[in-house]
Amino acid sequence: MNTARSAALSALLHVDVNEGYSNLVLDKTLAAVSMEPRDKALASAIFYGVLERRITLDYIISQFSKTLVKKMSPQILEILRMGAYQILYLEKIPKSAAVNESVNLAKENNLVKASGFINAVLRSLIRNQDQIAMPDAEKEPLRYLSVQYSYPEWLIQLWQNAYGTEHTLGLLKSSLDKPPIFARVNNTLISEENLLVKLNAEGIKANAITWLDHAIELQQTGSVSASPSFLEGYFHIQDLSSQLCSALLCPSAGQRVIDVCSAPGGKAFTIAERMKNNGELLAFDQYKGKVKLIQQGAQRLKLSIIDAAVRDALAPKTELEPADRVLCDAPCSGLGIIRRKPEIRYKLQAAIDSLPDLQYRILCESSKLVKKGGILIYSTCTLNPKENSQVAARFLSDSNEFEPYSLTLPQSLSHAIEEPDNQFTMMPHIHGTDGFFVAAFYKRQK
Repeated sequence: MNTARSAALSALLHVDVNEGYSNLVLDKTLAAVSMEPRDKALASAIFYGVLERRITLDYIISQFSKTLVKKMSPQILEILRMGAYQILYLEKIPKSAAVNESVNLAKENNLVKASGFINAVLRSLIRNQDQIAMPDAEKEPLRYLSVQYSYPEWLIQLWQNAYGTEHTLGLLKSSLDKPPIFARVNNTLISEENLLVKLNAEGIKANAITWLDHAIELQQTGSVSASPSFLEGYFHIQDLSSQLCSALLCPSAGQRVIDVCSAPGGKAFTIAERMKNNGELLAFDQYKGKVKLIQQGAQRLKLSIIDAAVRDALAPKTELEPADRVLCDAPCSGLGIIRRKPEIRYKLQAAIDSLPDLQYRILCESSKLVKKGGILIYSTCTLNPKENSQVAARFLSDSNEFEPYSLTLPQSLSHAIEEPDNQFTMMPHIHGTDGFFVAAFYKRQK
């Protein structure tokens, strides 16, 4: 497997079968092969493109195939999707080359009998590309949006009910955009100005974010992990939503802070930097491997106040001294980060429905760790009121000890939807961040 298309096929089948996170699957696949950077870029473009457009591609393939899409083997279907994606969306690749490479890919994977079928379907698509019939937007509005933006109908319906048609369209469109890369400057080691100079000297274009301190956007990064500034611990990659969440916790030097669901550690790193690496920060995760990621990140960033350890947020075995600040960034459906992990959109609705109760129980358990007069933050990287505002409301209604804590947002940020002062929902098409939710609570003194 030493071609871009072979690598893309292998990664796509891995995601199909093992439901792995797309970014991890692709990184592992590309690391195992020897390819030119240009070929790796093509493999990445095809892999993410096919993932993003799966529903659209299947709808179009079904118009040119007598065999139903659901009756095809995973290998044949993925090869057809890849070929159709190149024909429809990758203008620099000649259409004939897309067909020939798909046929070759089938033969390489012992699908000689299927190669003729693949050839016929893709050539028919090329001949009749102008005649592709989309669902009627007026008669079947949900189906039309589903095929147009490659989203399951239930998820589009969820967003329409929760946020209205305009926001839903914004979310659908923005998820097809290339996600920006943001970083958090490690202010304990370097100033923002000095880091910008260093990065530009390394050939990485970097610009300051005006509404959030120590936040920068990176472009033309190449391999970030190979950057001398990264290796020196001068920054870590983190979306603005997570950086803002850490800021809204209002941590300060000398405090005791607990991050109950910390891995891979980005928020803990930002919190420690906001504390000027002075105080105590306990960062927990349920799994040893993920705790190791936190430890390695803290070591690279030279953040000595972070103490990472294994702990189950839902069923802890030992009691802890209460803290000034507690962050409960709960496990969630991830519907706010679909443009980074496109496979999330294909999750089954049933897999999401069980999450709010788990999140509520973790939040209740985490609330026991807050000192009187302390602040508790509940956050998710999803856009689903059942996991967000409804969990927050349930917690407040059941708790005698906590009250809403009003969030102080940067001046340029405004609420996209109607919500209480202690809550903030971030949306990609409005705020330029990942989709994210934050709710803040104050533990009464008496």
